[in-house]
Amino acid sequence: MLACGSLIKFWGSVVERVARSGSVVLWSEALGEPGGVPVLLVMGANAPAHGWPDEFVALLVEGGCRVVRYDHRDTGRSTRVPDGDYGMGDLAEDAVEVLDAHGIEQAHVVGMSMGGIIAQLLAVDHADRVRTLTLMHTGALDMGSTEDVVPLEGARLERMIALAVPGEDLESELARRVELWRELHGDGLPFDAAEYRRLEERAVAHAGTFEPSTAHVRLGGEPLPRGADDLRRVSVPALVVQGELDPFYPPGMGRHLAALLGARLLEVPGMGHALPAAVHRTVADAILEHIRG
Repeated sequence: MLACGSLIKFWGSVVERVARSGSVVLWSEALGEPGGVPVLLVMGANAPAHGWPDEFVALLVEGGCRVVRYDHRDTGRSTRVPDGDYGMGDLAEDAVEVLDAHGIEQAHVVGMSMGGIIAQLLAVDHADRVRTLTLMHTGALDMGSTEDVVPLEGARLERMIALAVPGEDLESELARRVELWRELHGDGLPFDAAEYRRLEERAVAHAGTFEPSTAHVRLGGEPLPRGADDLRRVSVPALVVQGELDPFYPPGMGRHLAALLGARLLEVPGMGHALPAAVHRTVADAILEHIRG
């Protein structure tokens, strides 16, 4: 694993930008050389920009990319929306505003979990802004599948429900988040609690608060504005990265998504619903190969 000092040599030029989406202010940053291949990273629900591990971002930058990551509304340093009156389409519009703020006409878009849904909406509604798609740990807009879709295992679901209550102080909140990552990580790869603690300490320091973001939970119950027919019309090259042991989006959902898009499918052995250091190189190399193609 790279130390923070080692990361700097890969990051090159780092530029922070504030994008505006209506009344919402969105924090973002671009890392890597200004002439690098533009890559937009779109994180999952309730997760800020630093949900993308620094070490993973460094691999993309080292591969010649100019990487942009940003805080969704209601996360990190971006605007907290008091009434939460917005939908998934608004989050896709936020991503467009972030591209505009960095002067990027087209980007290779990489979306994880809810970020994968947002990335699909970008490809459907803003096709001129997307060069390629990489969709990780996610399902299709129609949330359909043809196989392997089973309910979340009962004991794991109970543990995750119990872990939904925020901690009363920094230490208890960090401990809660690490245990939640343990459930998302799954049992297929060794779990490094220190790795996930560092990730969450980074997120807390960035946000300036240990109070967790929870506003995106309700979006999971909203009907999506697009579906399977829209995805079949997407023409940009697509890569689907599927965790073999993802408890939320099991393999059948990744295969269904890849079939709709005519996408290449990478199923990573042992990976759950997380991006641990053990798979950084595998996933980063696949993304770099995809965008170079």
